[in-house]
Amino acid sequence: QLQLVESGGGLVQPGGSLRLSCAASGFTVDYYDIGWFRQAPGKEREGVSCISSTDGSTYYADSVKGRFTISRDNAKNTVYLQMNSLKPEDTAVYYCAASRLCVLWRGVYDYWGQGTQVTVSS
Repeated sequence: QLQLVESGGGLVQPGGSLRLSCAASGFTVDYYDIGWFRQAPGKEREGVSCISSTDGSTYYADSVKGRFTISRDNAKNTVYLQMNSLKPEDTAVYYCAASRLCVLWRGVYDYWGQGTQVTVSS
């Protein structure tokens, strides 16, 4: 059974950092493309970043470029999202998901985690 479990969310002040983890089971993270999405209250779920299983290419939404970094640890079967210079508008529930295509559109992702809350506030 394929499963994704996010962790690492919490409350952080503006300008602070968090690292989210997405632990996979039932498959290996170097076989599926892994994406990070977020959903703020009253808003659509939006793509944040993804990492390709084939060559490790990474993609980012314009809103997080230069601040967020996605990475993969095959030995731990985990994908990370390092978030720096956090802003209040980054507040959302963050989800990781698995797909056979690394794009920032949720429609192609087959497997989803339960989400972790990130709150950026002073």
